[in-house]
Amino acid sequence: MTGTEVRPLRRDAQRNRERIIAAAREVFAARGFAATLDDVAHHAGVGVGTVYRRFPTKEALVEAVFSDRLEDLVTLAEESLAAPSAWDGLTGFLRRSARMHAVDRGLRDAALSMDEHHFVQAGEHIVPLVEQLMDRAHAEGTLRPDAGFRDFPIIMAMVTDLARHSAECRPDLFERYLELVIDGLRARPDNGSLGTEPSEADVRGVMRECVPPLESRRR
Repeated sequence: MTGTEVRPLRRDAQRNRERIIAAAREVFAARGFAATLDDVAHHAGVGVGTVYRRFPTKEALVEAVFSDRLEDLVTLAEESLAAPSAWDGLTGFLRRSARMHAVDRGLRDAALSMDEHHFVQAGEHIVPLVEQLMDRAHAEGTLRPDAGFRDFPIIMAMVTDLARHSAECRPDLFERYLELVIDGLRARPDNGSLGTEPSEADVRGVMRECVPPLESRRR
């Protein structure tokens, strides 16, 4: 086979890959990690075997789809650190990231599982940035002192799960309750105790319940 005969096959393979990724973005945005490779293949208009040739596991496809999207969250955190007030930076990040998650269930599932092996690099980027946002707000005296970093993913899980369940009847309803949470995070002289901060194991346990496991849903 000559070089001129091979090149069209390479172009076809690249087109198929791009088609699969574009379909996966739409399918995962609508269904989150509960979507299967069969769902993606059907949406892309290709056989599931074609999907497996490009992406031998669901984890590989998810990583290809969401690596760049998670970097968008990193950029958002960096921009939030540049806000004139620490409180504005932290709450701006909460609002904007929640809105991103509300319209993209796949991004929400990816963000809530950043400590998993397929997203650990993104997690290593964003965790220090969010910690800085919270540390600055603590130092400024605007964030209640007993609110910690491990509260953040649980807050996002609660708010974005509401967004998922209210999408059909009231898509903006989650914003009302996000504002209630934000108001509760503000430092006041009469703040009551939040009780014991969740441990890392607590957070991991909650996230496992919130995000469908990729490994058990390979198809």
